[in-house]
Amino acid sequence: MKTTENRAGRGARKRPKRAEIVREYGPFPGTPRIHGVTYDGQNVWFARTEKLAAIDPASGEVVRELDVAAHAGTAFDGEHLWQLVEDRIQKVDPKTGRVVGSIPAPAQGRDSGLTWAEGTLWVGEYRARKIHQIDATTGAILRTIASDRFVTGVSWVDGELWHGAQEGEESEIRRVDPASGEVLDRLEMPEGVAVTGLEGDRRDLFFCGGGTSGKVRAVRRPTARAQR
Repeated sequence: MKTTENRAGRGARKRPKRAEIVREYGPFPGTPRIHGVTYDGQNVWFARTEKLAAIDPASGEVVRELDVAAHAGTAFDGEHLWQLVEDRIQKVDPKTGRVVGSIPAPAQGRDSGLTWAEGTLWVGEYRARKIHQIDATTGAILRTIASDRFVTGVSWVDGELWHGAQEGEESEIRRVDPASGEVLDRLEMPEGVAVTGLEGDRRDLFFCGGGTSGKVRAVRRPTARAQR
């Protein structure tokens, strides 16, 4: 396991950009809180505690529901959904809702965000302010990077690692160096607007869980071209 904590928060004073919220979905009936969020190339999935639900991002309508416990982060690997449930990460067939595998979560139930990246999973540990890269077969921790904020949603998109960061009523979406944890970019959410799940759509949007608002929000994602 490789741990990088000495640069925690380096770059965090970089001037943030204001996040551009381009659309809100919900609130959805029977959804007091949004947990993890992911995107399968067609639908946006979100964790609603006792179920996983999918919405069509064009219409905003719920088009699928799976009877799968969904307590925190959610990810998609191109074929299966991955879902944090208490102290486990479950591998789920999105066609049937059947759990086809399970590995231990690195923070033993204190985990938050989740994303799939090039054969591994990245998992947020909320209160410890850490992100772990783990082996998707065994759950073994491969690398740990530190943050200076509580870690919420996590996303790997276009070779970049992004995560939700929270402190009090302030939330951000941050791009960080996956080797060092150095903060490279910051998107500042409006005061009181939380980010409790995060995933990019491979184009120019993030889909963000909105916590107790019961909403999913689409936020403009800076692309590599825009950052140059």
